[in-house]
Amino acid sequence: MKGKVAAITGGSGTLGSAFIKGLIDAGAIVYSLDRNQAAAEEMAGNYREKGHDLHTVHCDVLYEDIVKSALDTIIKKEGKVDILVNCAGGNMSGATVMPDQTVSDISIDQFRMVIDLNLLGTVIPSTIFSKQMISQGSGVIINISSMASFTPLTRVVGYSASKAAINNFTQWLAVELNNKHGVGIRVNAIAPGFFIANQNRSLLLNDDGTLTSRGETIISQTPMKRFGDPKDLVSTLLWLCDDKSSFITGIVVPVDGGYSAFSGV
Repeated sequence: MKGKVAAITGGSGTLGSAFIKGLIDAGAIVYSLDRNQAAAEEMAGNYREKGHDLHTVHCDVLYEDIVKSALDTIIKKEGKVDILVNCAGGNMSGATVMPDQTVSDISIDQFRMVIDLNLLGTVIPSTIFSKQMISQGSGVIINISSMASFTPLTRVVGYSASKAAINNFTQWLAVELNNKHGVGIRVNAIAPGFFIANQNRSLLLNDDGTLTSRGETIISQTPMKRFGDPKDLVSTLLWLCDDKSSFITGIVVPVDGGYSAFSGV
């Protein structure tokens, strides 16, 4: 990774911050593209105190002109971009169906917002950054999928639909770029299992740290019998970004403690 330029959307989030640390530790030049500039700058300050550089650029992945401006900033400073990690994403309560609700309780507006954030928030940066990668003749795009993309999870209907679409887009873009622009650009995705983050903590853990019923169900279906730690994803990210994986494109890699392999029996 030494000398490679990496851009990570949603860098101040739980997974994004782990990816940033992994890439910086591996020697990459890292840009955190984040809507929450205060959080991004705080993180960058912590790295500077330790003698490392983390560059921050304001970016909202749902607006093409803002994403183009973020890319322009990177190109003016570095002259290239080698890696794009599409880590921005999330969920909303109105795009879920709780046990005491029915499908008719879905908020279409919030469902649309979840689809936009997760799917368009991946498509827009990918189309803009891939143009630069095409001109360079090289580049790596990593998308973030989910276990919900393979088998839809109860409750999170909007999130599951958007992550399934990301899998399809990952494969489509990998084929499209190779067929039309040579073999220098690769597109893959990582599908995390269950990780504790601010957005899902209350769904998986009680206030005293014990498992909720949903958390117990997840652990019972995870052969490794634990939730993932964000650092568990870093080795897969580095592998997919490394030139040694130059023949790997169009795949979605589960990092899930065996969840996707277990039938429940």
